[in-house]
Amino acid sequence: MVEDPKWELAILATVQGFYEKLLQDSIGGEIPVPAGLEAISLQEGDGEVHATLDRMRRWLRLLDQAITPAMLRRAFTTDTDPEIAEAVLRYFTRKKDTSDVNRDKTDLVATFLYRHPRVPGQWERRGFGLDGSLPLSPFEIALIEILADNDAPFLSEEHVQLLRRFDPLQEEAQNCRDLNALLESEIITRVRELKQALDSSFYHPGVLATIAPYNAAFGAKFDQFFHAAAAEIREFALALQEQGGSILGNVEGVDVTVEHVASLEESELLKIDYSAALDKFRRVSKLKQALERRPPIRRTSYLASLPTPAPAKRPATVHASPARPQRRAVDVQAMRSAVTPQQISTEETKIRQVEESIRIFVRVADPKFRQVVPMRFFNLTLTPAEANACSAEYLEEKSPRGSVARTLLRIVAVVARMTTELEELKRAENSPSMWKLHADSLVTLLELATGLSESASRVVVEARESGNTAAAESIQISLQRLRHCCSLIADTLAKPGSQTQTV
Repeated sequence: MVEDPKWELAILATVQGFYEKLLQDSIGGEIPVPAGLEAISLQEGDGEVHATLDRMRRWLRLLDQAITPAMLRRAFTTDTDPEIAEAVLRYFTRKKDTSDVNRDKTDLVATFLYRHPRVPGQWERRGFGLDGSLPLSPFEIALIEILADNDAPFLSEEHVQLLRRFDPLQEEAQNCRDLNALLESEIITRVRELKQALDSSFYHPGVLATIAPYNAAFGAKFDQFFHAAAAEIREFALALQEQGGSILGNVEGVDVTVEHVASLEESELLKIDYSAALDKFRRVSKLKQALERRPPIRRTSYLASLPTPAPAKRPATVHASPARPQRRAVDVQAMRSAVTPQQISTEETKIRQVEESIRIFVRVADPKFRQVVPMRFFNLTLTPAEANACSAEYLEEKSPRGSVARTLLRIVAVVARMTTELEELKRAENSPSMWKLHADSLVTLLELATGLSESASRVVVEARESGNTAAAESIQISLQRLRHCCSLIADTLAKPGSQTQTV
């Protein structure tokens, strides 16, 4: 294909400007540019174009040595001009360099263009040709237009067959349940081998149009799993630190400490070079597995002062799978004495935050709807007395009405926290370490409910003695709901459950 040298020079000048800005940000200073390749010289068009092109190609080959895929990953953000990304893609594809580094860079830029279309939803538009057949995808059409000035590499039937393996791999990735399963599936390695096998065909618009959507879908799934695993490890580390521990587990013969987890920066880890990142991802996965095998969470106490109904007799389960071991019921009596003052203090802070959130909602909500407070997993329904207490201006008063309002607000907040932790507990059934964390929080809440029940009973007596029977009745109604939550927690913790083993 005969190409206008000025057009190629314009593309390379755009890439040069992008590279120089990237390196300046990296080293914190100016990059010395060869004579004749400065921006002003290129704009003026002095000199012979072909000679300038030769110098520019050599200069960019040098800059290529300094630019890593990780640097490009950090540089391409939602603020990046699509014209720059398209110029960089043209540059990488016309080089036809089959090295891993150039392929990774091309892969990254094509995926960026897929993730950030000029018009939102542009790539999802579909239609049919006049003969009823499916036409080319909108993204492939866009790539053909972007790379129209390039000689497209030959795409053999063998390589077409390789492309057909991406959809099943994407489906397999979507069916993985967590980071451990995703990494152990070796999908990342298999896809990398597929890309290597495509050789120079990798730079064909049809190939890039197949790989970029796969990368986007897989990347979203991977990020979701990785952030979830990191959050679980962080929460576990925090719980361990509160109890005075420092070593979470042993990964490949090395103790992983709370300090290691504190220095974990998920967003930065997702941007580093592929080979180094994959090793670190596997270490995070192994740490999570180690925590689930030996979670160092102390058993805590249980609220014994509130009435606990006898466990209901249940018929024996005859369909339990031997592959799903039963999680033993919590020994609530053994947990009773283990709640620490620090755990109580931590939970008190959370309850105060819930109180403030509920108060803000009730005070600003439409009077017709203020008795239904939207929480994360459920709607918290308030009694009229509770709603009035949450919006009262006299909460800080040292008076009978102030005591009643504070008691009702505290009961509401504790019930909200209990319900939230119960929902979290259900969702953590397949993660032993997370399940224990939420179980510990529930037991701490039960301990707090003991004191709350006692103080609320005293306020009831005082209200009745002062003749305010309505206030006494409203607190009794709220206490019934608190006791119901405590009974529900007792039943949930005392009931053994199946643990689905992670793949």
